[in-house]
Amino acid sequence: MTVGLAACLPHDYADGLFLGRAMSAAGPHVIVLRQGRIFDITANASTSSGAIARRAFDGGVDLGAVADGLPRGWRLLSPIDLQCVKACGVTFALSAIERVIEERARGDASAAAAIREELEARIGSGIRSVVPGSEEAMALKALLIDQGMWSQYLEVAIGPDAEVFSKSPVLSTVGHEALIGVRSDSAWNNPEPEVVLAVDADGEVLGATLGNDVNLRDFEGRSALLLSKAKDNTASCAIGPFIRLFDDGFTIEDVRRAEVQLLVEGTDGFRMEGTNRMSEISRDPLNLVAQTLSEHHYPDGFVLFCGTLFAPTQDRDEPGAGFTHKVGDRVTIRSARLGTLANTVTTSRDAPAWTHGIADFMRNLAARGLVECA
Repeated sequence: MTVGLAACLPHDYADGLFLGRAMSAAGPHVIVLRQGRIFDITANASTSSGAIARRAFDGGVDLGAVADGLPRGWRLLSPIDLQCVKACGVTFALSAIERVIEERARGDASAAAAIREELEARIGSGIRSVVPGSEEAMALKALLIDQGMWSQYLEVAIGPDAEVFSKSPVLSTVGHEALIGVRSDSAWNNPEPEVVLAVDADGEVLGATLGNDVNLRDFEGRSALLLSKAKDNTASCAIGPFIRLFDDGFTIEDVRRAEVQLLVEGTDGFRMEGTNRMSEISRDPLNLVAQTLSEHHYPDGFVLFCGTLFAPTQDRDEPGAGFTHKVGDRVTIRSARLGTLANTVTTSRDAPAWTHGIADFMRNLAARGLVECA
């Protein structure tokens, strides 16, 4: 069977330029979608990172029309490989309040509802009205400290410095239609539908895609020092389906205006919908890129999760218990200009083991005579 692509692409895919990766029996391939056709450019750029660095999106072997799907036996991978995977958190006022709720509830979902009502009444409007790092924001900080309402999450929500963390190791991300994992010992967690920026080594943003930065609210709520344990687990980072590269018809302005829809459908009949509006972000995406670069270098480039407005409070099982994932949940994230990223939830314990690391990747490219064009 061929693997369909059109269903996961935006309606105007034939007018855009898309970078992705696919797996065949021989190994991973770098593919480009141009003018409604699929091109294998692996002989010219054997890594997604290299293709972005050299702007190597032309040429390649014509694999056929997008409408006809990938060749028999091929499947989509995450569209990135050697790029570092970075993420920014608490970039929306709503998510900032939810992080404070997690902290005050000590990761206990049953305590969240009462805390949410109090915090929204006391600090919600203030956080929404100030520009992070501004004099007004610092005045609000001083007031909240005096009232005993300050939090480390509010520091990164309205302070001068954004929260930037490493989400997952190189080559560990999963793509469209892969299983996505939450820790088996987490009792309060949720998806995080986000726009993900593709950035080269010089800090230039070349395009964007979709991502799911799976969040464990109980772990991080107990202690912010558990962030890495909460965020970096097998199959816990989904990216895809393709990186839409910037051109005359798709620019950073489209990212700033993007709306990202989320749909969660459980095998128990549960259904939840939400929207992440990038227009409501508290820090501009390019500012987040600049803060990620800071005093760092990323020679193979990086991708950056921009954060999410979405923080589910819909009860799933018991009143006041809120939402948490169950095995078998179907998570669909879509945006009009970026396409659809769909994954099914399992536990990180039971997800397919991540075994194809950097050494295996390089050996595979070497055996295929492709290292020189990485």
